[in-house]
Amino acid sequence: MLVNFKNNILSQASVFAVAAGMGIFSSAWASDDTLSLTMATEAGDRESPQGMAVKKIADLVEEKSDGRITMNVFYQGEIGGPQELFDQLVRGNIDLFLGWPQTSYDERLGVLQLPYLTLGWDDALNAYNKDGWISEIIDPVLSDVGLKYLGPFPEGFGGIATADTYATSYEEAQEKGIKLRSQPIFPLPQTIQAMGFQAVPIDWSEVYTAIQTGVVDGDSSNVIYWDYTYFKDLLDYFVHSKHNFSFYTFLMNQDAWKSLDEEDRKIISGAVDTVVNEQFENAQAEDQKWIKKAQEEGMEYIVPSDAEMKAWVERVRETVWPQAEEALGEDIMNAVRENASTPE
Repeated sequence: MLVNFKNNILSQASVFAVAAGMGIFSSAWASDDTLSLTMATEAGDRESPQGMAVKKIADLVEEKSDGRITMNVFYQGEIGGPQELFDQLVRGNIDLFLGWPQTSYDERLGVLQLPYLTLGWDDALNAYNKDGWISEIIDPVLSDVGLKYLGPFPEGFGGIATADTYATSYEEAQEKGIKLRSQPIFPLPQTIQAMGFQAVPIDWSEVYTAIQTGVVDGDSSNVIYWDYTYFKDLLDYFVHSKHNFSFYTFLMNQDAWKSLDEEDRKIISGAVDTVVNEQFENAQAEDQKWIKKAQEEGMEYIVPSDAEMKAWVERVRETVWPQAEEALGEDIMNAVRENASTPE
């Protein structure tokens, strides 16, 4: 491609304009057409689980279409941050996307990040799979935004990664005044606050500098892979608070999806299904692999006691869930209360 992303010669808007002019973004497609689609992941380089997932989808689609459908794949930071990529997906400048839906378009999407929905792997995988109760909630919401939901990409339970000190309770977090980066997606900042920390919404691209300069003491709501891989020289502790189940979504612009005929839809959805099924089989083992790796490299891995977890679950649900009902609506929250895991 002619655009040099690393040197930022062009603005992000110019990048999309150039890509459109080069014919990267398509409009009307039929199964006998040669198609060049655009797919982006908001997080992860080529060697990350997300990066390998989108590359595999591109390869499968090209193989199943006998080379008729190709995908231009962009990785973390190459053509924008999470919000900008999601904006371009909604506008149709990107065809397919792996990432977290942004609540700026519809706050009901905040149900995906509602804290302590599930409390164990079995419940989480059942809830978040393509036919699970959470997927049933978000499918029509994403459709209203103009997106086709193709499937989930689970990672595992998020935690709190910090330098120098850590906390495993509301009281301890308050006493120590620990400041944590939070994804700027509702209700993650509210969740971190309810756990006793000071939440500072910061975009992913700015997290390293924020930790390095002391703007925050650590990161939150990610699985250990991200905190170990990107910040291992800065962070000392990972408290597995499990306040959120971290998973990404495979999305396609709805107009682009509707422009495909049935054959091409099956090719694309089939490729995504293959990757999704593999991830559901491997997610827990992958998470455990990185927990072990982080420990071997000197990061202290801490699991709160049953009593500490119970206190966090009760406090956070009592604080954040009523706030969320105003944004998500009564129907969604009724479904949440009916299906959410019950603390033991």
